[in-house]
Parts: sequence; structure tokens; C-alpha cells
Amino acid sequence: MTDSIAPLVLVDGSSYLYRAFHALPPLTTSTGMPTGAVKGVLNMLKSLRKQYPDSPFAVVFDAKGPTFRDALFENYKSHRPPMPDDLRAQVEPLHACVRALGLPLLCVEGVEADDVIGTLARHSAEAGCPVVISTGDKDMAQLVDEHVTLVNTMTGTVLDVAGVHEKFGVGPELIIDYLALMGDKVDNIPGVPGVGEKTALGLLTGLGGNMDVIYANLDKVPELPIRGAKKLPEKLLEHRDMAYLSRQLATIKVDCELDVKVGELMPGTPDRDALIELYRSLEFKAWLDELLREAKAAGDSVETVDQTPAVEAEYETILDQQRLDHWLQQLREAPLFAFDTETTSQYAQQAELVGVSFAVEPHRAAYVPLAHSYMGVPQQLDRDQVLAQLKPLLEDPARPKLAQNAKYDINVLAHYGVEVRGVAFDSMLESYVLDSTATRHDMDSLALKYLGTGTTRFEDIAGKGAKQLTFDQIALEQAAPYAAEDADITLRLHRTLWPRLEETGALASVFRDIEMPLMPVLARIERTGTLVDARLLGEHSRELGEKMVALERQAFELAGEEFNLGSPKQLCAILYEKQGLPVLAKTAKGQPSTAESVLAELADQGHALPQVIMQHRTLSKLKSTYTDRLPEQINPRTGRIHTSYHQAVTATGRLSSSDPNLQNIPIRTAEGRRIRQAFIAPAGYRIMAADYSQIELRIMAHLAQDEGLLDAFRQGLDVHRATAAEVFGVSLEEVTADQRRSAKAINFGLIYGMSAFGLAKQIGVDRKQSQDYIDRYFARYPGVLRYMENTRAQAADKGYVETLFGRRLYLPEIHSKNQAMRKGAERTAINAPMQGTAADIIKRAMIEVDAWLQDSGLDARVVMQVHDELVLEVREDLIDQVSTGLQQRMSAAASLDVPLLVETGVGDNWDEAH
Repeated sequence: MTDSIAPLVLVDGSSYLYRAFHALPPLTTSTGMPTGAVKGVLNMLKSLRKQYPDSPFAVVFDAKGPTFRDALFENYKSHRPPMPDDLRAQVEPLHACVRALGLPLLCVEGVEADDVIGTLARHSAEAGCPVVISTGDKDMAQLVDEHVTLVNTMTGTVLDVAGVHEKFGVGPELIIDYLALMGDKVDNIPGVPGVGEKTALGLLTGLGGNMDVIYANLDKVPELPIRGAKKLPEKLLEHRDMAYLSRQLATIKVDCELDVKVGELMPGTPDRDALIELYRSLEFKAWLDELLREAKAAGDSVETVDQTPAVEAEYETILDQQRLDHWLQQLREAPLFAFDTETTSQYAQQAELVGVSFAVEPHRAAYVPLAHSYMGVPQQLDRDQVLAQLKPLLEDPARPKLAQNAKYDINVLAHYGVEVRGVAFDSMLESYVLDSTATRHDMDSLALKYLGTGTTRFEDIAGKGAKQLTFDQIALEQAAPYAAEDADITLRLHRTLWPRLEETGALASVFRDIEMPLMPVLARIERTGTLVDARLLGEHSRELGEKMVALERQAFELAGEEFNLGSPKQLCAILYEKQGLPVLAKTAKGQPSTAESVLAELADQGHALPQVIMQHRTLSKLKSTYTDRLPEQINPRTGRIHTSYHQAVTATGRLSSSDPNLQNIPIRTAEGRRIRQAFIAPAGYRIMAADYSQIELRIMAHLAQDEGLLDAFRQGLDVHRATAAEVFGVSLEEVTADQRRSAKAINFGLIYGMSAFGLAKQIGVDRKQSQDYIDRYFARYPGVLRYMENTRAQAADKGYVETLFGRRLYLPEIHSKNQAMRKGAERTAINAPMQGTAADIIKRAMIEVDAWLQDSGLDARVVMQVHDELVLEVREDLIDQVSTGLQQRMSAAASLDVPLLVETGVGDNWDEAH
């Protein structure tokens, strides 16, 4: 191949479309539109264009309707199932994207994509120009010669003449005969019955020629070292006509009449506006963001999807008192203004304030730098003086304000003596309540989705990695527009999102009555922080280290050699190669898996080493995540740990936490409980934990309106014991510990959509027995089955399910043609109303408890929220008073048809109190 000439690149679009559809994970938009195959093919095309930037290029697809092969053989491809609906829906969007990328797209009626590719390849090769055919189709190997190479972009393999020989055992000139003799099940090419790959290869190589040579030398066939060689001549003669018909069907045409010449296949300039619209509708967010940022950098206006015109933004940097006075007056007169802080850290408890920005109308915003510290920075206004002037505005509860992730800004400003009040809206929470699953809820993602605009990223102005600047080090020429844009985008997002929330009614209520009042409560809990015993954690860490060393020695003994327990590759070699354990699952790259679930199954089968590895992993995670890390996270200013609570992360409304993650500290193991023992009360105080009892089951009883479950809870029965009595047909007194344990697995398993297979595995019975338990459960509690069926139907009809308070969880995959995805969405549909209602209840409780503690002046404070539990520090002499008030308010957080039971405990540490 001539290196100096850019090769003609021909892409087998139809082949890649099918392969991407079947090989890649199914993707859908928020509306349920399938997009995975489109994205897969476009990724491949983008990669090829980078690889061959100067090449003529064509993407070739099969045209609709019959081809000449159908006329030759009526059963050609007849057994192929029709194109799946989820794939059919992606053909037109893919074609549109290919054209918008400026790539020549060819569909020629009466022939297949292979024939168009073959003809173009022949024309190019005859002109001495190299050709690269991108395909995964083995039929194309017949086109390979000194000028033509095949590239499989999905696997990275390249086939030249030598490669074809190596892969198939014959050269490109015999591929047609090879395919004709053995047939092709995919295309329904019949071939010769009884002739497979090995026989076809033996005939072609043994007689040194094509089918004509074989049929001219049938008398020599019995002497070939081929299985069943003596009967082959008879078979070949009997099916001669079919063999030659198969050769016609397998032959790629290289003389199609085409309206385009090779020289006309140079890619054009991509249509950026068309691609922006396509990527918006397909929700290809990263590519959309890239295009919007490119347009912004070029100064080109792009139509946005909010109702504001594409105008140039007016952003001002405030460096003198006169301009600050002007903006303060605008803030006083505005019915609502957006504000944002710029700081030195993403962690509010460590951040120092660098500047503030404001917006009172779309596309107009200002930034007030307060503490930029680089060489040559202009004179800035005094931070304390500016904050003193802003304080009356920011602290006025009657003056509505707006922010994106306002909790962060509230906490930052609190460190400077500004107690922000009157935050009426938070664009992050508006988006989250509107649709928790539609997008991530950071500003850049929201601007992309709801405004259709690209924003300046922090990395764009600060750099990346170890050399990334903090905000105070960034020049005002870059920092000011970035900061002002934040306030502007926040205001524009609110104007787009709030009307959508108001239209729904119930969602506006969830936002207004739950999420917004909760936000300052969480801010206060974060600022308060919690006390931990660093010395106790250090002791625990040392002990965990010793246990890990002992487990490591045990593992070496069981393996018969030393190895790195943290290396999947080395563990793989020990478990599967040396010990010969069964391979239960493989990784995406085809390697035997060493995932936790696989090790657990191997351990259940009685294999000792996987059990030891699992124990070592558990201790290692506890040590690195908690006992080593928690002391490092103690804030030197407060002497406490300050977690961050996230309102806009989980799909169902549950809170999550990070740095540290308090939700995942194990409670069932002694090691996990020891970590909880390190969460302590200061002198003169006790830790109080208040926990909802079986809240999701109680919500299930309320939602399902099942008389059996309602009655069990109203009577105050042990619901797991009551379920066991019903399922196993015994009296309450006769229920054994094992029966109660099984009933508990059934109760919770059904909430989470567990199958009979999953239940069988959990309680150690066969599938038939577990199905019998489930059937008996539904017979005793028919309301639960009715609720599940109604919920599935509602999810399919509306595309979402709701909590008791109107929070929605959208389920785009509820209509997926992929059964696994659809079943997963159905399971989520059943569980989400219960888990989401439980989340709403604890949030409502937190709002009430906080208001009570603030108003009463009681010396007690909430320091943690974990799942269905609140953890408080309470002065010792107030224990009884706070316990009573806490139980009353948490129990009253929802009105259910069963009692909402709250249990409290008290101790010197969290473990004692729980």
C-alpha cells in the first residue's frame, strides 16, 4: 500500500449498526428513545476520521427493498428475524448524524452495502489508490488485495492478504468459493449440505484451486485427508447447482452503477447547528457540550432552548464603591435575585471566600472580587466592608433569593458572620424534584439540558491536575466572566424550571414544603459536625492491620504461594489456573471475574480461599475508608468531622453523604460497630439515636391497603413473625427463628422485587419451595399483589410512579423492548414509592425537629442523618424531654393507616445509642 496517498475509507454502516446494537449496552434518552447503536457507530466514525483525517470517506448502508440476490434465490436471508423496533428507531437518527458530520452517505437500491463498497474499492484499487474497508463482515475478505485492507474498528483487527490467509486458511481469491461450499447461516446461503469450514478448507487447499478445479477433479477427492472424503464426490455432484448458486450469492458485485465517483467522496464541513439539534434530541451531552463550547469560543450565537433570545451577555466586574452601590440598589429593587460565591475549596467548611456574583435579569450579571491574590491583581474592595453592606440583603427572610446548590453558599457565608435567609429557590433542587433521573444536577449539566447552552468549566480557567489554580489565583479577566455566568445561568435555569414544577402542582409542593425547608437544616447539621475519638480509631486501625496480616498469611497457606491479594490478575491465576475453581462469571474483557458476588458464590460452594479474600477485602475497606481516614478528616478549626449531605443524587429522594460517607458504615459486624463507637458525645452530653421501625413495610401496608398487614401493625405484632405464621400455616407462638428469618427475607425481598430464584438463594431452599412461599404470601396478603400489579400498570401508563407526597420517579426504561431493562424498571417502580415515601418522611421529620430545637432553645442538636435514623447530641439533663419530643415529632411526620413507630436509644457513643 502506498503510504503517501491517503486511503479511501469505506465504512460498512449496516454491519456496524447491527453489531453496535447487539454488542453495546442499551442506552435510552429520558423519554425512552433508544440511542445506544447510534452512539456506538458515531464513536467508531469519529475514531476513523481522526485516524484518516485527509481521506476520502463514505459510510454505506443497505437500502430498503429487495436486491438482485432475492431474485436469484427466494430464500436469501429469509430466515432473518425482522429488525428489532429498538434498532429500527435508530436508523434515521444515525443517517441524519452521519450527514450532519459532513460524511458522504450512500444507500443504493437493488444491491447491498457490500456491493457498493466492493465497486468503490475496485475503482479505487484500479486507480492505484489504497482502500481501507471498515467492517466486521467476513464476506468482505474476498475484496482484499495489495491495495485493499479490512479494519474491524470494534476489535482493532486488521486484515491484509497475509491476514486473510492466517484467519481463514485460504487467500482472498478463494474466499467466495470457501463461503459457497460451506454456506452462510447468517445470510441463508445454502452451500453444500455436510460441508463445513474444515471440509471446505480441505477441498480448496487439497486440490489447489477454486470450485471449478474441485468439480474438475472429483475423482481425487476420496484421497484427500478429509473426514468422510469417500462420500464427498457424491454430495458435491448432487448439490452442484446449489453450490454454484451459493457462489453467485456470496460474490460481492464490483461493477454496480453508481451516481458517485471516488473523487467526489471527500467529507464536507460538519453542520454544527444540525448536530447541536441532533445531539440535543439524542441527549449526547458530552458531544453537545463540546459543540456549544466550540461555538461560544468562536463567538457564534447558538439558539437556546429556554425562551431567552441568543444575545451577548453583559457581565460586569465591580471594583469600586460607586458600581457596588448601583448593584446593591438593583438587588434591593429586584423581586428575586440570584447569587453565588467563589471560594478556594469545594468543601464548604474549609473554603475561604474569594468573591460574590449576582444576577437580576437574564444575560446581565456582576462579579465582586474580594480576595484574589495573584501578582498584579487590581485593587479590590474590602471583603469585610462589602459583606457588611450585603448582610442586610442576604439575611432578610422577606427578600427572595436564588442560588444553585445554595447550601454550600449558606455555609461559606456563615463562616463570615452572614446568616443567609430567604432563599426561596435553588435551581439544583428544582431540577432534582422535576426529574431526578433526567440528568446530573450540577450547573454545567443543567445548562446543557434545559438551556441548551455550554458553560465555562472551572478547568477551562483553572487548569487540571496538580497544577490546578485555586480561584483566588485566577486572573480577573477570566474569573469575573466565569463567576458572573454562574449567577446568570442560575437565574435562567430557575425561569425555565419553576414554571414546569408549577404545572405539576404536586412537584411544586415537594420542592416548596420538603426540599427547600430541609436545605438550611442540612446546612446547620453540616456546620455542627460530629465528634470522633481519633485515639480509638487509631487503635482499631492497628488491630485491623494485624487481622489483615493474619488473613494474608492464611491466604498464602491456602494458595501454596505468596501473591498480592489486591491484584485481580494474580488472584485470577491462583483461583482459576492453579486451584482450578469453576469460572462463574467473566469481566467485560473476557477474564474470569474476581468480583465480590463471584467470591461469595465460590465460598458458598465450600472453597476456603475466596472466603479469606472476602474477609481481607472487608477489613481493608474499613481501614482505608474509616479508621485511617476519619482522623484525617477532623477539621482543625472545630475539632469535628463535617460530612456533606447531598439532596440531589439518589433517584428516590434519599439523602446521601460524602467526606465521610456516613451511610455505609456497617452495623452488622463487630468491626463496623467499633467504628460507630468512635462517634462520641462531648463532656456533659449524650448521643441519642432515633430510628423509624420497619418504615418501608409500614408504608407498604398503607399503600397496599392490605387488611392482613394493616391489622398486624395496628395490633403491634412482630410483622415478620406474623408473616411467618401466615406463610407457614402455624400459630404465632409456634413460629421458629428460622421461619421468622425466612419471613423477613420474603417481606423485604418483595419490596425490592426479589424473584423466586433470588429468595431461594437467600434463605437456602430450592426455587420451587421459594415460589411456593411467595404464592402463599400473596394468598394471605392479596392487597400486596394488587398493589404491585397496579403500580406496574401505572408506571407503564404514566412513565412514572409517585410517593405519598407526590414526588415522582420517572422510568424511561419501563417501555424498553429489552426484557431485562423493562423488568428492572418494573422492580424499581414497585420499590420507589416506598423508599421515596420513607425519604420524604424523614426529611419532614428533620424540618420539624430542627424548628422545635431552634424555637425551644433546648441544648440539643442533630449531628447526623443516616437512612431512617437521626442522631443527636443532647445535654445530659434533657434526655427524657428531648426523647419524648423527638418521638412525637418523628411519629407525626406522616399520617399513615398504621402507627409510625419511632425507637430511641441513648449512649456515650453512636453504637451504644443505636
